[in-house]
Amino acid sequence: MPLRSRVWTIPCALALGIALVGAPAAAQEAGDKSPLVTAETPVPFGFNYGEVETTRALALAGAMRAAGNATTSPFMNPANMALSRVYHIEALATVVPEFGRQVYGGVIVDSITNRLAGGIAVTGGFLDLGDAATSLDRSWLDVRLALAYPIADVFNVGIGGRYLKVTQDGLGPLGDGKASGGLKDPEGDGRLSILNLPTFDAGVSVKIADLLVIGASGQNLTFPDNGLMPTTVGGGVAVATEDFTIEADGNADFNSYNEPTARVMAGGEYLLLDHVPLRLGYRYDQGADSHALSGGVGYIAREFMIEASVRRTIVGPEATTMVFQVGYFLESSGLTASPDEPAP
Repeated sequence: MPLRSRVWTIPCALALGIALVGAPAAAQEAGDKSPLVTAETPVPFGFNYGEVETTRALALAGAMRAAGNATTSPFMNPANMALSRVYHIEALATVVPEFGRQVYGGVIVDSITNRLAGGIAVTGGFLDLGDAATSLDRSWLDVRLALAYPIADVFNVGIGGRYLKVTQDGLGPLGDGKASGGLKDPEGDGRLSILNLPTFDAGVSVKIADLLVIGASGQNLTFPDNGLMPTTVGGGVAVATEDFTIEADGNADFNSYNEPTARVMAGGEYLLLDHVPLRLGYRYDQGADSHALSGGVGYIAREFMIEASVRRTIVGPEATTMVFQVGYFLESSGLTASPDEPAP
């Protein structure tokens, strides 16, 4: 069995996140000047800060920068692909009914056939496909390619390239203009993309005594200075065994709002009967002034997995985020071999 889901987490906070919690939160995103998704919901919150969450990441409230291996790694910390030996092919779907947000896609991670681990993820989504008079009608394509290498048995480094294209056809209450709906396409009835950029992520992870894992990562490090692709830096500390992990993360967001804001999170998982992951998590989002609880369950066999997770805000803008994921473990077929083992 891969070590992709062995955790049970306790809420705590890293100094990185705590240091920013005292700063005032702004009501509107600096780079993304779109109208609010609802009267009380900042667009960055509705857009989920451009982040893609797996079932495990959502259920553990995003506290995965240290222990988030396998298919969670390309989204959270690319260095963590080298933490475990897997070849996973997975599909995921996200639904947020309150905002009309949907995300669909797939991710593949191979850390077993070569010492250099690799992953690729392709997702696409929609946001606020409601009333034409106020809808953002936003859609996007997100492509990621990540690599990780174990410098030593206890130290891993990783880097990930990302391409994001965002198109917004809805005008919203701001009316016609790029700030609300993008530039008109002179050759059609639609609108040109309001963001079309490449960037990169990077991360490191350190494993100490097969028990303690420390991870740090940064997203969108070219600093696009745009709320649709915010630059974030975060880290986490986890205590991990075969059956559980205890982790807490802090994340600093520099572009989603007018001032840097923090997200502090913790969560965990216990693997019941070696097949059923039971997950819980908590997240505080300073920018949206929200608190959220999350949880998830699934079934993991030798050959496949099927999982579902949900997050619900208990304070702040109302949002119910649901993620569903299915996967196939190619290493179970015997078609792959590790670089230290002969091919079957």
